[in-house]
Amino acid sequence: MDSDHRVGDLVRQLVHHLQNTSSSNPNPEDVNYAIRILSSRMTPPSQAADEANSIKSRLAKQSKLSHALTFADLYSKFASKTGPGSVINKQSLLYLLKVISEDRVTNPHPKSRTDSCYNLLKNGGVLNIVRNPNNTVVRDFARLVSEESDVLEKDLVSDVLSVCEGIHGKYVKFDEMLDSYVLSESIKVSKGMRIMVLKLCELGWLFRKVNRYVCDDIGENVGKSFRVGLQDEVVEYRKLLTVLQSQSLNLSLRRLAVWFVEPMVKMRRMALLVDSCKDLKGGALAGEIHLHAQHGDPLLHEFMKRLLLKVSSPVFEMVRSWVMQGNLQDLHSEFFVSEQSVKPELLWKEGYQINYLMLPSFISKSLATRVLRTGKSINFLKVCCEDHSWADLAPSRGLGYGEINALESLVTEAEKRIDKHLMHAIFNHYKFKDHCLAIKRFILLGQGDFVQYLMEIVGPVLAEPAKTISLIHLSGLVEKAILSSSAQYDDRDILDRIKVKMMPHGVKDRGWDVFHLDYDIRVPLNTVFTESVMGSYLRVFSFLWKIRRAEHAVLGAWKTMKPNLISSHFFTNYPKAVGLQIVSTSRKCQLLWDKMNNFVMSLQAYIMFEVLEVTWAKFCNEMEASKDLDDLIAAHEKYLVTIVEKSLLGETSEALYKALLMLFDVILRFTTVADRLYEFRTRNTTTSKTKDAKTSKSKGLETDSWLNEGRKAVTQRAGEFLSIIGQDLDAVSKEYSSVLKGFISQLPTQRHVDLKFLMFRLDFTEFYKLAA
Repeated sequence: MDSDHRVGDLVRQLVHHLQNTSSSNPNPEDVNYAIRILSSRMTPPSQAADEANSIKSRLAKQSKLSHALTFADLYSKFASKTGPGSVINKQSLLYLLKVISEDRVTNPHPKSRTDSCYNLLKNGGVLNIVRNPNNTVVRDFARLVSEESDVLEKDLVSDVLSVCEGIHGKYVKFDEMLDSYVLSESIKVSKGMRIMVLKLCELGWLFRKVNRYVCDDIGENVGKSFRVGLQDEVVEYRKLLTVLQSQSLNLSLRRLAVWFVEPMVKMRRMALLVDSCKDLKGGALAGEIHLHAQHGDPLLHEFMKRLLLKVSSPVFEMVRSWVMQGNLQDLHSEFFVSEQSVKPELLWKEGYQINYLMLPSFISKSLATRVLRTGKSINFLKVCCEDHSWADLAPSRGLGYGEINALESLVTEAEKRIDKHLMHAIFNHYKFKDHCLAIKRFILLGQGDFVQYLMEIVGPVLAEPAKTISLIHLSGLVEKAILSSSAQYDDRDILDRIKVKMMPHGVKDRGWDVFHLDYDIRVPLNTVFTESVMGSYLRVFSFLWKIRRAEHAVLGAWKTMKPNLISSHFFTNYPKAVGLQIVSTSRKCQLLWDKMNNFVMSLQAYIMFEVLEVTWAKFCNEMEASKDLDDLIAAHEKYLVTIVEKSLLGETSEALYKALLMLFDVILRFTTVADRLYEFRTRNTTTSKTKDAKTSKSKGLETDSWLNEGRKAVTQRAGEFLSIIGQDLDAVSKEYSSVLKGFISQLPTQRHVDLKFLMFRLDFTEFYKLAA
């Protein structure tokens, strides 16, 4: 009971002290209300921050933003206070004050209470001790402040407002060396007030930095938009300062600090943006600002969104102009698409590139690639195809920050329309597929009747030294071969593009070594058939031409060894021993020819069917499936690379290709030996029938004089000649078998599986495999 009386006395003394009245006894109703509050069993929340957020949200919903900011500032100071003299149960005290406030609203108290304790709480609770001018404590505090300061607080408030507007104050000046505002040490001001003034002058320092950047005149579009956005925020800031200056007599430094909470946050963000973006331009500038916009504070988020709407406007306008009209008006290199001055045939691959330094972070790389290709397609149509009909159906609409989905839809719609128009022009107007087929038929020697007739008529000419061959004469022979084949019915534009090309040659080179067929490619198809691509086609032609030459030589040798050339008349002119030796040598020659013929025909069939035809069929399918020019170029490059690698012309097949060239050389040497044997047989047959004296003086073997020297001389001379021929055939056969074994042994190591079919064709009995 004694303890209860002591508590009651203490509560009455507390209420009496708070009321600060002349009456000796406090209001009983106030005492009972205080006791009821102190005796209640209220359960506070687990975290004071939860209660604080609840109070701020309620004030914000009631449109009391200034109250919410004031409460946030006071609560941050209250929560950060630790150590001796601080409140331990902060959440309990905060919850108590909230309950009292809610109780005041739901249960209004009588006038007597309003005049006492409740009125005290309504006007700020214990803070009324400080605000009451009649309070002894207040008077003592005011006296101490006046003794410590030579300047009135209202004068410092006026100075702070001037500084925040960029104007020097009476007491607060800007120090250029310190790069800050200072309050002279000669001015007598309390330490707390001096700290408060300098803290508030931070806003003026930030404004000075931002305003200096805004006033700079730079010609870049995005930079100008950034300055315009900052200028709009500065205008709103000046409006606030104007309002505060009109109420400066009623403001204290602490009240001014509350008013400066929101502009301080914005100005700090603007100063940070100025420091981060002062050396940036274009898309890089917009992207940097976008990164700073990724913030959870709603106030900053809305501020950055307003700023980005203005900053990104030039970027989106450049994107719209590029994908709609193909225009690139970028005097200051701010756009992420850069332009290079190149020849028309290089426009697609080198004319336009993505400058990733200027790519804003809110535009993905995949979207930027699509934007690049869309505008590039438009310029390709305008420059290379001289086609402007694509613009008839071009839509137009504006875009802004945050409308990435709309931008993607715009790009998707534009690229579909432009790509469709471009592919239609390439295939129909410029007949891309027809030209690909013409290259296959004439450069890759797929037109059989043309190639066969061409070999027959140019063979004698190409056997001459290269320096003696006329290019005009060869061109005429090629034209003759075209007119003698089914190719004569082709489009004249295609036939006129087939040209003869003589490669650089040395003194010992023959026409076979330098003769090439070329195909004249013009704009815009030279975007696909570039110089490097046509160089690859020439390499393939050279390889196929060597195969055709070997085939032609082998078939020519067969004509010299046909059975009907060996007649009984031939053997009657020679002794029996010589005749048997001729038969043995001829058989050896025919067996070797059969091996070489099998190799050449197998290689020819592999190239024509396993390489060219299969690859062409796949290319046709990919050609039809191509949606844009990049797809078409990629499909053609894949087609050509496949031909090069499967034709043993790739980097990994160099050793195999060299072995193949050695085989071709051996085959040509064999045909030379066979021709010598043929000349020996036919010349003596002709001599025995015609007895022509002129023939005995001609070049070749002097076998026509053997018959005049007697039977013994004939046997001796013929035996020596046939022995030499036999030795040459043995040497050729041995070298051929050795090189062929090495060639076949390297086939399994190649990357392409199709080369296994070639190995099967050449060694289907595994003869060479077992021999190795």
